[in-house]
Amino acid sequence: MTGAELLALALRERNVEFVATLSGNGLNPLYLACRDASIRLIDTRNEQAAAYIADTYGRLTRRVGVVAVSSGIAHVNALTGIANAWFDGAPVLLITGESPSSQDDLGKFQEFDHVALARPLCKYARRVIEPAKIAFYVREALAAATSGRPGPVCLSIPVDVLSAEIPRGKAIRVRPGPGEVVQDAAADPDLVAEAARLIAKAKRPVLVAGTGAFYAEAQHELHEFARLAAIPVVTPIWDRGCVERPADYWLGVVGAASGEPRLLPDADLLLLVGCRTDYRVGFCLPPKVSEKATIIRIDVDAAELRSGVEPNLKLLGDPCTVLGQLAHATRRFGAKPHRAWLAEARRRDAAFRRRWLKSPAPPTPPMTGRHIVDAIRPFLSEELLFLIDGGNIGQWAHMALADCYPGRWLTCGASAVVGWGLPGGIGAKLAYPKRPVLLLSGDGAIGFTIADLETSVKHSAPFVIVVADDRAWGIVVSGQRAAYGPEGVLASRLAPVDYANLAEAFGAIGVRADTPEQLTNAIQKGLAADRTTLIHVPIAILGPADL
Repeated sequence: MTGAELLALALRERNVEFVATLSGNGLNPLYLACRDASIRLIDTRNEQAAAYIADTYGRLTRRVGVVAVSSGIAHVNALTGIANAWFDGAPVLLITGESPSSQDDLGKFQEFDHVALARPLCKYARRVIEPAKIAFYVREALAAATSGRPGPVCLSIPVDVLSAEIPRGKAIRVRPGPGEVVQDAAADPDLVAEAARLIAKAKRPVLVAGTGAFYAEAQHELHEFARLAAIPVVTPIWDRGCVERPADYWLGVVGAASGEPRLLPDADLLLLVGCRTDYRVGFCLPPKVSEKATIIRIDVDAAELRSGVEPNLKLLGDPCTVLGQLAHATRRFGAKPHRAWLAEARRRDAAFRRRWLKSPAPPTPPMTGRHIVDAIRPFLSEELLFLIDGGNIGQWAHMALADCYPGRWLTCGASAVVGWGLPGGIGAKLAYPKRPVLLLSGDGAIGFTIADLETSVKHSAPFVIVVADDRAWGIVVSGQRAAYGPEGVLASRLAPVDYANLAEAFGAIGVRADTPEQLTNAIQKGLAADRTTLIHVPIAILGPADL
């Protein structure tokens, strides 16, 4: 058995179905081994796209997404997707090929310290130089990727290590751990009881559900507790969602550039569930959060519990289990629900969203983001995977579409990067081949990885892309114009591009839609097509500064 065969076997034992990749230095032995292990190779047009595919797969499924790239700059390119996974806490394994280890320090081709560059973005990073230990290091890496707060990991492996023959009986075999995030940890019952008392005593509590709630599969428990306590629920912009259906307690995202209703500043208690205390929640400091507010944190990762502001109460355990414990304690105490506060919070939310949902929409043409989200709304079934990529158009989706925030919706994540969406659509379709996938993107975002339309066609991963084209970095233009006037709009305009014809050139289906009716028809046909469909929608710039 070779080192590459041992690596492929270790991946197969964790139910890895495919490796996203771009061919190059040091990868051929791994490719052969993946073929023999029936692991699919999804070859892309650039390493960023390959890493975004693995990242999206990990964030949608909670299973480890795997990306393999070659050495040097290829490794640097892939780190864009790894950084995205780091920001969002996504389980991803990056495998980087190298020139032979026998040539170390001699100036070999693309000699580079991959591990040193990857380490700040990874929970675990290791250079593997002993073929017999490959399975052991895979276990170590995947254990790190899926435990505590999940995250990316990296193994850099020289080609002679992958090609080396391992004598029978010499390989260090380990019991394979899970290749997915599995959390099951209850909090201290006495602390749970104290948390339930504090929540019952509060007048204006708010629950902030972060990505950690998604990875703990806490959708049902979150719903049951929020309904029982009648407590407003929000999610930091770009975090994973856990509100599967419209609910009276759900009040949208916080921390977005488009603003939010006044909830956090007036809350006298914040219950942070799998949520980081970053800028999106004002660092849990004044003026975003009152200094008198009680802060309770729930997290499966002990380090996360004390990051940022010290909470009044820390519940160490996975959000699914702990929310179930809280619901049980709340029933036991007979605590009254916060219905008056929830009604006031809903009134504030409705007033805030009124400017986004003015009726009727402006006449067309040109269309606006409002017209696009209105056309998309009927397609947002419980089967459809909905991806949002882009600044200005992303605001429209969050403000006008999000009457719930389910796990089947996906944004770039906490990194706030744009351009991941097209490979993200491929990753979503690979994860769930039988489900429809719809990507809403901007013209700026789509430009980063548009060549990977060819990847989606080549690998039979069809989905629908709606490109909102305002010929600008729309969110930047709106901000510049509001702050400095028309003369302050600088370095933020884009040239006209015929995206429909460009899609056809890559083998996809390209359509232009100038009216809401044309867009609706194009989406319907695209979801039934056997190739990726890109729908080019010219729009006027219209964001919060214009409303």
